[in-house]
Amino acid sequence: MALPDLDSPAQIDAFVDQFYGQILKDPQLAPIFLDVAQIDLAVHLPHIKAYWGKLLLGDPTYQRHTMNIHRQLHGKRPLNPEDFHRWLSLFTSTVDTAWAGPGAERAKRVAAKIAANMESGL
Repeated sequence: MALPDLDSPAQIDAFVDQFYGQILKDPQLAPIFLDVAQIDLAVHLPHIKAYWGKLLLGDPTYQRHTMNIHRQLHGKRPLNPEDFHRWLSLFTSTVDTAWAGPGAERAKRVAAKIAANMESGL
């Protein structure tokens, strides 16, 4: 059976849930999200789902400035290249585990650009 693509809001929502499940178990990244950023998943996940909906589907719902948000986090605890590489590694492996197709490939390309831009921008 073919894997679904990341080409609908439902698939993006499922991906974000699975990806954050991995992040929040990761010994390197979980403390950044839970202890430093102190994210509230009930608030954070809808924002992230809207963000990826905008990037992959053109949904205009997401209007926040992600670089400013990450600059504030970086001020509390510097984010280093290893953090970005780990984030991208988990992103890619999560996509490859359960999704395939043009949308999934595009998501991985976009994530690589985001990680590189965040790393150089901070």
